[in-house]
Amino acid sequence: MVLQEKVHNVISQAKTIIFGQDELLESIICALVCEGHLLIEGLPGLGKTLSVSMMSRLCDLDFQRIQFTPDLLPSDLVGTMMYNQQKQEFTTKFGPIFTQIVLADEINRSPAKVQAALLEAMAEKQVTIGDKTHKLPTPFVVLATQNPIEQEGTYNLPEAQLDRFMMKISVDYPEFEAEKSILGLRPSQLELKPTINGADLQAMKEKVELVYVDEKIKDMIIRMVHATRPGNKFFPKKYEGAITAGASPRASIWLFKIARFRAFMEGKDFVSPEHILSIVPSVLGHRVIPSYEAQIDKINTRSLVATIAANVV
Repeated sequence: MVLQEKVHNVISQAKTIIFGQDELLESIICALVCEGHLLIEGLPGLGKTLSVSMMSRLCDLDFQRIQFTPDLLPSDLVGTMMYNQQKQEFTTKFGPIFTQIVLADEINRSPAKVQAALLEAMAEKQVTIGDKTHKLPTPFVVLATQNPIEQEGTYNLPEAQLDRFMMKISVDYPEFEAEKSILGLRPSQLELKPTINGADLQAMKEKVELVYVDEKIKDMIIRMVHATRPGNKFFPKKYEGAITAGASPRASIWLFKIARFRAFMEGKDFVSPEHILSIVPSVLGHRVIPSYEAQIDKINTRSLVATIAANVV
């Protein structure tokens, strides 16, 4: 119970600075405990970058912010080989990705070759520079922000990269009272001291792994993911033509892991169907590819997967 109190303490401290973004704050802690990557989408000025930097400070972890721009190169991200004339040998210059929390700010403002440089780091927690492979520190988490794709000067993230994000969170405008509270924020309030460290996060991870998941719940998770795949026996007939490609097995893994985290946060030692249903839009929404017709009809993918999952329970 002490660990839960520590987590709730971190979130409540962050709430004194970031108003009206409770789901985002809990999702960042979830990413750190489960060691998954998080994609945060929202319009500029909604506190995405501030939320990530505040949480990294409260968790006492190494943090690097990388501003993604159209002229960014892969070597600016991962590092490169430098030739030393005096020693007549190559030395490795490590990039900003060698840290525990990477804030990939406005990730969709860089072209595909830069986004591809992140793929190895995100999937295998390692980076290859020249002919050598270097392990990344633990935990290694990419927290990426992106502007909605309609914004000028943005590139679509490839499906292979989207799939590597455990969740995609959509950040909306704060409520009236929350936005009013922002006006009274003083610079001195931004000076937060660390509340938890890497050892605490590791202890939480071990506790989360002890949360019991019944075989029926596991079956339900698999059925939900299978129900998003056209041609599968669980796929609802009425949505034929709405989905081009369903969610990958990574979706099943993350539904399983995040549901355990949710149960842990509530102080429960077992996962219930409600824990899974609450995270379906964030875990499956960005993995399911809607058809061209569904995009024309403006069908919301998050709502669609939530409806499909609810029918499976």
